[in-house]
Amino acid sequence: MSGSQRALQAVPAWIRAALLAGLAAQLGVQALRPPPAAAAEDLPPAPRAQALRAASLGEPAALSRLAMLYLQAYDLGAGNALPYQRLDYARLAQWLRAILDTDPRSEYPLFAAARVYAEVADPAKCLEILAFIHQAFLEDPNRRWPWLAHAALLAKHRLQDLPLARRYAADIERLATDPGIPLWARQMEIFILEDMNELEAAKIMIGGLLATGRITDPQERRFLQGRLEELQRRVAPEH
Repeated sequence: MSGSQRALQAVPAWIRAALLAGLAAQLGVQALRPPPAAAAEDLPPAPRAQALRAASLGEPAALSRLAMLYLQAYDLGAGNALPYQRLDYARLAQWLRAILDTDPRSEYPLFAAARVYAEVADPAKCLEILAFIHQAFLEDPNRRWPWLAHAALLAKHRLQDLPLARRYAADIERLATDPGIPLWARQMEIFILEDMNELEAAKIMIGGLLATGRITDPQERRFLQGRLEELQRRVAPEH
């Protein structure tokens, strides 16, 4: 353990709590203060995660939440007619990255990324956030798969980018190994393959799922077997 860590642990809890409250007040004041030019493009550079953890005084979860409130209040305080649209999304992704690294178990940055910042009309900005979600998923697939599933739906329906949607769905199937992950999430790639008219690939994938023995629920096996038979009928006339 480093000397700085020992020194921090030696500080009484009530003092650390007071310091954290002061930091919260400072962030709150900054969040509510209107930017001088009232421009969301002026989102400041993201702090480093190490700096945020050091400032958290041993309470990274609390500071992560405060930083998210600051980030969201910053844009709301800018008086934008189109919320979030004018933000520098490269900088925004860096903020989300730093906040997530400060408290990796927090769902807040990924929720905001998937359900707020990615749902904009600008495809380039949407892609910036989807890339952040994908990278975060790769670091913890079994906990973060729901956010990549949402990213796959956005890629499919909002961006009309079926290859990207398939890539995200394939990573869920390949990397998220928790047996509690629902069948619909494991099947996303099959549906996308069908949308791409890649019926042979979809048929092979279903056959592989059934052959591996990973699908143990009888209803799930019957459902997949039914889809496999349907695909075989659809593919047959082509041969």
